Amino acid sequence: MALKPIQVGLLGFGVVGSGVFQVLQRNQLEICRRAGRDIVVKSVSRRDLAAARAVVGDQAAVVADARDIIRDPAIDIVVELIGGTGIARELVLEAIAAGKHVVTANKALLAVHGSEIFAAASSKGVMVAFEAAVAGGIPIIKALREGLTANRIEWVAGIINGTTNFILSEMRSKGLDFGLVLKEAQRLGYAEADPTFDIEGVDAAHKATILCAIAFGVPVQFDKAHVEGIAALQAVDIRYAEQLGYRIKLLGITKRRDDMQGAAYAAGGIELRVHPTLIPSTRLIANVEGAMNAVVVQGDAVGSTLYYGKGAGSEPTASAVIADLVDITRLATADPDHRVPHLAFQPGAMANTPILPMSEVVTAFYLRLVVADKAGVLARITGILADNDISIDAVLQRESAEGEKQTDLIILTHDTVEGRMNAALAQMQALPTVLAPIVRIRKEELS
Repeated sequence: MALKPIQVGLLGFGVVGSGVFQVLQRNQLEICRRAGRDIVVKSVSRRDLAAARAVVGDQAAVVADARDIIRDPAIDIVVELIGGTGIARELVLEAIAAGKHVVTANKALLAVHGSEIFAAASSKGVMVAFEAAVAGGIPIIKALREGLTANRIEWVAGIINGTTNFILSEMRSKGLDFGLVLKEAQRLGYAEADPTFDIEGVDAAHKATILCAIAFGVPVQFDKAHVEGIAALQAVDIRYAEQLGYRIKLLGITKRRDDMQGAAYAAGGIELRVHPTLIPSTRLIANVEGAMNAVVVQGDAVGSTLYYGKGAGSEPTASAVIADLVDITRLATADPDHRVPHLAFQPGAMANTPILPMSEVVTAFYLRLVVADKAGVLARITGILADNDISIDAVLQRESAEGEKQTDLIILTHDTVEGRMNAALAQMQALPTVLAPIVRIRKEELS
């Protein structure tokens, strides 16, 4: 006897919602063969009823009130595509309370309220699936949660915001400053009219927070993430990085630090940070251009693995949403205790490993100093670094665009504790021969 179709309700029917509907319609037979039964969109909610009806025709009901979908006893799975952490949180918790499984693409919601939502779902015996919340169509959540489950994950580093990667790619290839490229990105539709969440690194930090929780079995803790964006990056630093064999990318990084080089470094914990980063141009991830996303995961057994693809857009994101729908359809009748845990680790086995403050993070650095072109300046600066136990990897000296009697001094360091670098920077900045604010960008070899 054929199983009855799984009935789905879409809360929000914009770019992604319409993509989910269209891909489900187009690939219905293929999806059914994989899921074991039909997955059918029964109803969608959107304030603009006419716009929604233009897409769904008579194939699904269209309602203005999302709660009509949650109240419908025939709906098995609610897909939240509204975004934000306000009404979306209320609706997701109401859907869970009504005993419905939830699929969401909402990284901000999970990064901020994930612990509350997963606890509610566990107590009701329903699933919350969120593959589309990180890196669009790339199945990175499934890879971390299931494919790499034999591994002790060591670190994860990702280009997980397409807008900033497009801007940095354009700055590098055209030698343009940030402001000009941002305007072009907005004109082309890669950046929002208000691009703050993207360019300030907040969007990437939401995603990195989720990856951190799954990689290391800790609660989602967005408030502990260090977040820096790309608005202050200058074309000159992108050019110098290139000359030194590096490219600058906005990376989301989370790293286990319980066994690193012993007493030379600060106490163990987990690093969770988003910031512009120099990466060797020989690394595959350094060559990810335009609005594409990529994530590198380092596991103890598998080594380094790379996941690459479109991080946004109607159908790439719909691909991830539908993968979640298929997963839930397959597991809907399974004993809740034998499903894949939301954050990969069993709820009772989550760790309380601390997220380290930035002063205890270990990384290398790129420094650019505008200095007076005088004898002894380089010796004074390298002396300060040595006094703070910071070793130098490379030094580059170039004529400064600022004037004839000054020079650009570029220094690459080896790994050090950030707190030491902060102390050294304060001492160098105080020198009368340092003529402008020092530029500091972190560097990761990802080896």
